[in-house]
Amino acid sequence: MKFSLYYLLLLWTSCVISFHGPHQRAQKTGDILLGGLFPIHFGIASKDQDLAARPKSTQCVRYNFRGFRWLQAMIFAIDEINNSSTLLPNITLGYRIFDTCNTVSKALEATLSFVAQNKIDSINLDEFCNCTDHVPSTIAVVGAAGSAVSTAVANLLGLFYIPQISYASSSRLLSNKNQYKSFMRTIPTDEYQATAMADIIAYFQWNWVIAVASDDEYGRPGIEKFEKEIEERDICIHLNELISQYFEDHEIQGLVDRIENSTAKVIVVFASGPDIEPLIKEMVRRNITDRTWIASEAWAISSLIAKPEYLHVMAGTIGFTLRTGHIHGFREFLQQVQPRKYSHNEFIREFWEETFNCYLEDSLRLQESENGTRSSRPLCTGDEDITSVETPYLDYTHLRISYNVYVAVYSIAQALQDILTCTPGHGLFANSSCADIRKMEAWQVLKQLRHLNYTNSIGEKVHYDENADSSGNYTIINWHRSTEDVSVVFEEVGHYNMHAKKGAKLVIDRKKILWNGLSTEVPFSNCSEDCDAGTRKGIIDSMPTCCFECTECSDGEYSNHKDASVCTKCPNDSWSNGNHTTCFLKEIEFLSWTEPFGIALAAFAVLGVVLTACVMGVFVRFRNTPIVKATNRELSYLLLFSLICCFSSSLVFIGEAQDWTCRVRQPAFGISFVLCISCILVKTNRVLLVFEAKIPTSLHRKWWGLNLQFLLVFLCTFVQVMICVVWLYNAPPASYRNHDIDEIIFITCNEGSVMALGFLIGYTCLLAAICFFFAFKSRKLPENFTEAKFITFSMLIFFIVWISFIPAYFSTYGKFVSAVEIIAILASSFGLLTCIFFNKVYIILLKPSRNTIEEVRCSTAAHAFKAAARANLKNNTASRKRSNSTGGSSASTPSSSISLKTAGTDCEPTPGHGITKPRVSFGSGTVTLSLSFDESRRNSVM
Repeated sequence: MKFSLYYLLLLWTSCVISFHGPHQRAQKTGDILLGGLFPIHFGIASKDQDLAARPKSTQCVRYNFRGFRWLQAMIFAIDEINNSSTLLPNITLGYRIFDTCNTVSKALEATLSFVAQNKIDSINLDEFCNCTDHVPSTIAVVGAAGSAVSTAVANLLGLFYIPQISYASSSRLLSNKNQYKSFMRTIPTDEYQATAMADIIAYFQWNWVIAVASDDEYGRPGIEKFEKEIEERDICIHLNELISQYFEDHEIQGLVDRIENSTAKVIVVFASGPDIEPLIKEMVRRNITDRTWIASEAWAISSLIAKPEYLHVMAGTIGFTLRTGHIHGFREFLQQVQPRKYSHNEFIREFWEETFNCYLEDSLRLQESENGTRSSRPLCTGDEDITSVETPYLDYTHLRISYNVYVAVYSIAQALQDILTCTPGHGLFANSSCADIRKMEAWQVLKQLRHLNYTNSIGEKVHYDENADSSGNYTIINWHRSTEDVSVVFEEVGHYNMHAKKGAKLVIDRKKILWNGLSTEVPFSNCSEDCDAGTRKGIIDSMPTCCFECTECSDGEYSNHKDASVCTKCPNDSWSNGNHTTCFLKEIEFLSWTEPFGIALAAFAVLGVVLTACVMGVFVRFRNTPIVKATNRELSYLLLFSLICCFSSSLVFIGEAQDWTCRVRQPAFGISFVLCISCILVKTNRVLLVFEAKIPTSLHRKWWGLNLQFLLVFLCTFVQVMICVVWLYNAPPASYRNHDIDEIIFITCNEGSVMALGFLIGYTCLLAAICFFFAFKSRKLPENFTEAKFITFSMLIFFIVWISFIPAYFSTYGKFVSAVEIIAILASSFGLLTCIFFNKVYIILLKPSRNTIEEVRCSTAAHAFKAAARANLKNNTASRKRSNSTGGSSASTPSSSISLKTAGTDCEPTPGHGITKPRVSFGSGTVTLSLSFDESRRNSVM
């Protein structure tokens, strides 16, 4: 019983809603009924309901002429379809259209009338309702306009799978098919529009903007998507504000205060015309004209904002609008509107009164005026000429929303046509069946709409994607002031195609844009001034990334455009110029043959080679003289050859380093010096051993034969050769471009292994130290026989040079590394050449009297007797000490009383014999020692 009463109550309610519903409507019967929801008014009167009596329906205020034109577009499309012989023949479409007043409450009140009738039809309880004028079920709804209104309507219609096609709701939330099952639209989603707005801000290189959004399902999701898009483009929002047409005055004033104090000059608005109107009015009142507005499609061409009195503030606005379309015959249809002619459209009477600012006879508003609730207006007949007045209703030059309404109606009609012409076995329903056009339900129409794909009368393809959305194409307009009057002109300056290739989506003709009225210069809306070329953006603490300070690029980096985020590092072979705007090729430097320093070093090296060759020539020329023979001429020749190699090795260090020169120069230098020092070492040690021997024996002569001398030189040099071979095998040196120095590339050699270089120089120094030891020990040998004293000096010079070389080598860079080593090679080579050979050349060339066999023998004999005297004195001293210790007396013995004196040494040559008998006197006696050195024996010893 309760169940029956419940359905009777529901049936009664539905009948009441079906017949009554909202007070005002446009209605026409037909075989199939379409619903319509349009904002004929911008809002409702704000009234406090104190609930002292039954609440009355709120009154809609502020007539929307464009909203009435959209409604007319639906009626025109339905009439055109009903008059068509090809589309839905023998089927008449009816409609019920209600005013949403741009509010959710009014829209839901109208939607309930659609839903209730469908519910009654679905439960088949017509026998309980004696409704003679039964209204058919609404199989589809066109509308609503605002996203907030469509969201509420979609929630209700989705419960019954009644298809809803919106012509102006662009909120991206409505693309969620899990929540809004039956929602479709002929307008692109705000997902695309937010991206387009971010692209246009990036296009004009703005990074500091103000974001304003309506506090509803249209503004909040739109601005949220916009924030994500600009974050990817390094754009910052200074202010992010919500707005509503129902804000109090102090809220609007506070918002304008924040905008006026902001340094951002671009304001992006995601809102409808009614919501943004209070803000614009306050901006106009304060005459804030230095702002650029970016308008979403909801208010880009709104008649509420595009007014001449607002243009000094709003001129230059960049707006996104929908694609335009042409509706043939629609202009004439709009001009034929008359109150008496279209009695089924109750909105025409109010439209007429608002257009001509009058009252029709028997108007409810006239009765209210007589009661004193409204100001009086003159009466009008209803026959006035609609073309004689300017009204947004007749603005049919750029049909956008009206065209979307037209497409929505034709989409429903085409879906019905597909159902009508469906062939069994090819349908969309179970078992490929078709729906019955006479008994079809709303969900069947929804199924057909989701698979819709057709070409309309103007050749445009109509289809819906997986989210039941239309393609994302926008026209970009710029608000101009008309040159003929003070009206607003929407100048098309570009377009945006979301499905175009990257880089081709946004197309703008900048020459057509006028900013803030007449200026052609793009406004500046950045948190910081642009950084010039040669600088980069530096972070400022506690500030957004869009606020920065300009920091000069570091040396070696550059930026060649304004507002660079980072400086680009120059290539390795380049360096930044003085203002860091570009890079230039670094100067390549090496120790060149043509530069003065290189020429000087090469000249000294050549001089060393020439001098050494001259010395060798002298020694070869006077090879049979005693002084040449006394210095072991074979080893001297080898020593001079090694000095020529030392001087020549320095030349390899000059010029551009190549891989082969890097591999040759250090081994050449090391082996040459080891060969040189080995010769000096062998020669010095040989003489020392001979003179320290008491009596030169055949063993000494055999041991120190010429072959053994060369063998020792070879062995010492071979060690250095092996060091070089291991070095070149494991870590060969190579040419290296050193980029570490600013503005210069030094072409040097990478030695491969510093340790190997250390071994090479260390081994050379070790041999030099041994040579120095023997030379120092031989310093008292006959001066004109051996160069021990000069070898000592040369080894000291060698040590000083190479000990100084080590810190100098590691503290210099570039070409000076090679120069330091060349100087060290030349200095040590000249030291050896000068100390060892120049004194001999001096004697040979300038003092030939000293270059005789007698001079050599005399010097040798003198050295022998001095050594004998020292030995005798040493023995006598030791004997006296022993006598004193054994005899216990201090008395002198006869032998101890002899005074050892060298009275003199006279070298008198005996002619023809080649024998010298020096006489040595001890005390009162004279001892004569005969030393006979024949030439062959001397040579064998020497």
